[in-house]
Amino acid sequence: MRRAPETRRDKLARPLMPQSIQKVCVVGAGFMGSQIALHCALHGRAVWLHDLSAEALARAEEQQRQLLIDQVVAGVADEAETAATLGRLRRTTSLAEAAAEADIVIEVVKEDLELKRTVFAELERICPPHTILTTNSSSLRVSRIESATTRPDKVLNTHFVQPVWKHPFVELMGGSQTSTETMDSVKGFMESMGLLAVLVRKENTGFVFNCIWRAVKRESLRLLDQGVASVEDIDRTWMIQMESDMGPFAMMDRIGLDVVRDIEQVYYEESGDPRDAPPRVLEEKISSGDLGVKTGHGFYSYPQPAWLKPGFLKGSGER
Repeated sequence: MRRAPETRRDKLARPLMPQSIQKVCVVGAGFMGSQIALHCALHGRAVWLHDLSAEALARAEEQQRQLLIDQVVAGVADEAETAATLGRLRRTTSLAEAAAEADIVIEVVKEDLELKRTVFAELERICPPHTILTTNSSSLRVSRIESATTRPDKVLNTHFVQPVWKHPFVELMGGSQTSTETMDSVKGFMESMGLLAVLVRKENTGFVFNCIWRAVKRESLRLLDQGVASVEDIDRTWMIQMESDMGPFAMMDRIGLDVVRDIEQVYYEESGDPRDAPPRVLEEKISSGDLGVKTGHGFYSYPQPAWLKPGFLKGSGER
């Protein structure tokens, strides 16, 4: 029996080969979204960065340009390379414009389940059948989002850690129906950009890194909350013992204390255990408007963004 002729939609819905992922849409122009967009552009991809806020897009553009200028000043890039990267980066407040031709979408909006589901439902309407839809969520499993689409085989978690150029790895975690072809395509895509793709073999809130990191940050916050030790001494103890250039509180400042709180809230909502509720000291900082690096004050004060450092362009991956 002859097969029915393949339709154009069938062709568009075929699994993508890693080298076929050339058009990228990043939804959300915060620190993480702007870094992911820049990293993709640095590695030859055509990138649309979307945000509903024109102001957020303007800030992202300024940060991206400054990062590239720093590379030229540091002698690790030239002006031609910078110009080429900027030429591959476009920004828009229109999701339809950003995602209409995307091979992959990386969603980086607030850690809010209903917001993410709304974004995915809109992407389902806009994107071609072949488009892979991913979320950078650091705590929400994509199986809680996938039903907002009709392509659960093409959705997954892609969890980056900032700054992307200093921590060149990404955790990949599928949902209830993510296909092997989709996982292989995204793994190859990430590796082509110099990132280690860590495959999370079963769904797990917090993936691998955040489960370990959560234990560290919660114990650090508990020690501070109970007056056992100061921010500085807790960080120094960690830095000396673990031979790290940054302690838990400095790391939380870099992530954003509001983001840290939102992640803790996800765990709390899932378990209902009062011990999983965001710690008091964290809520107090947020209430005071001290969100970390992005506001200039958190557990520490910052004269400029701490992630604004040269050396990322060549993907050194140094710790």
